[in-house]
Amino acid sequence: MSSTLNNTIAWMLPFLLLGTAVVGVPMLMFDSKGLPRYQALSSELHRVENVNDKLERDVQRLEHQVKALKTDRSAIEAIARDELGMIYEGEIVFQFNR
Repeated sequence: MSSTLNNTIAWMLPFLLLGTAVVGVPMLMFDSKGLPRYQALSSELHRVENVNDKLERDVQRLEHQVKALKTDRSAIEAIARDELGMIYEGEIVFQFNR
């Protein structure tokens, strides 16, 4: 009798595991900590990666500007004229309002 019970359990165990998986996996996936959470985190990761890419481009642009300011007199002059409003002696500045 014990042998028959062991054979029955051994035969039914895979089906019980399969049934548990068929019911349990979807419940776990659609739980608030399952698939919806994964999708929200994936979306947030994509957004953060885009922000990081933009910041990396900004850093590269600023590094290029710093290098130009250290080595290029025309870059220094452009900053002095555009941002500081400096002019050469004898120049006349025309300002137009938009």
